Amino acid sequence: MTASPPPLAVTSGDPAGIGFELALRAWQLRQMTDIPPFALFADATATQQRARHLGLDVPCRSVPSLSAAGHLFATALPIIDVPQAQPATPGVPDARNGAAVMGSIERAVAGVLAGEAGAVVTNPIAKNVLYAAGFAHPGHTEFLAELAGRAWPGRAFKPVMMLACDELRVVPLTIHVALAAVPGLLSQALIIETVRITQRALIEDFAVSQPRIAVAGLNPHAGEGGTIGMEDETIVRPAVEALRHDGFAVTGPHSADTLFHAAARATYDAVVAMYHDQALIPIKTLAFDTGVNVTLGLPFVRTSPDHGTAFDIAALGVARPDSFIAALKLARTTSRRRALAAAKPAP
Repeated sequence: MTASPPPLAVTSGDPAGIGFELALRAWQLRQMTDIPPFALFADATATQQRARHLGLDVPCRSVPSLSAAGHLFATALPIIDVPQAQPATPGVPDARNGAAVMGSIERAVAGVLAGEAGAVVTNPIAKNVLYAAGFAHPGHTEFLAELAGRAWPGRAFKPVMMLACDELRVVPLTIHVALAAVPGLLSQALIIETVRITQRALIEDFAVSQPRIAVAGLNPHAGEGGTIGMEDETIVRPAVEALRHDGFAVTGPHSADTLFHAAARATYDAVVAMYHDQALIPIKTLAFDTGVNVTLGLPFVRTSPDHGTAFDIAALGVARPDSFIAALKLARTTSRRRALAAAKPAP
C-alpha cells in the first residue's frame, strides 16, 4: 500500500490580515477544489475566533504534530498551535505578535526539513510590522534562505522570486528596492546566476524539458542601442551572450513594453525582469486572483499567494482564497516532482 504524501505546512501570516480567513475558506472548499491536506501553524484560539467572527462552519482541531494532520484534514482544519502574545484585531497589526509570526515560519520550515511536510505555503506578512519585532530581512524570501542556511551550515543559498500563473512565469531580478537603486544593483553575474537558477527550476519543478528564457531590458526600448541608457548594452546583453555561449536558450534584452502580450508569451517559458514592477504588473494584470509566488533556489518547496496582508479587508468576509488555493496546488505538484526525482536511482 502506497503511503500518503505528507501534508503541507501553512504559516499564519500576520494575524491582523487575511491569512486565517484564506486557510479557513480553503478548507471549506477542499473537496470542490481538490486541494492537498495541510496544517496551519497559528494561534489555535485566534483561528477559531476568526472562524466564528466570519460565520464559517470550520471545525478547528489542535494537533501535536504534522503526522496527525493528514488523517484529520478530511473532517477538521488541523492547527499546530503557535501562541500569539496579544489578541489580534483585524486590520490593526501589532508588533508584539511578531515573534509568533516568525515562529510560525520557522516551525513550518522545520517540519519540511524533517520530512514531516511536503512543502511550505506562507501567508502574507507585513515586514514593516515585523521590523519592530527584530525581523532583519528585506522579506520572506531572504528569511527562508537564512533558515535553509541554518539547516545546512556552510552552504549559501541564493533565493529567487518567481511569480507564476497559467499564462506567465516571471522573475524579478531586483525586488524590494527603490527604483533609483536598481541600475547600481545590476550586474552580469547577477543576471547569469538568476537565469541559471530559473532554468533549473523550470526543468525540475515545472517539468519544462528545454526551457526558453527571455530577459527584459532595463530601459525603454531596451536602451535603443545605448541612446536611452547604456545598462542594456554593457550589462544585460553581455550576460545574455555569455549564457547563450554556455548553451542556454536565452534571448534579450527585450523591450519590456512588447514582451507580455499573448504572441510574445508563446515564445518563452519564463521572463527575467529587471525590477519589481516590471515583473509584477503584467502577471497581476493577467492573473490578479490566481498568481502564485514561488521561491526558487531553496532546498525545499515554498509557495505563497501573490498578494499582501490586505489589512483593509481583514475579517470582512470578502477575501478571495483563489491565489492561496493555487499556491497549495502548485506546492503539491512541485513537491511531488522533487520526491519522484529524488527516488530515481542515480545514472
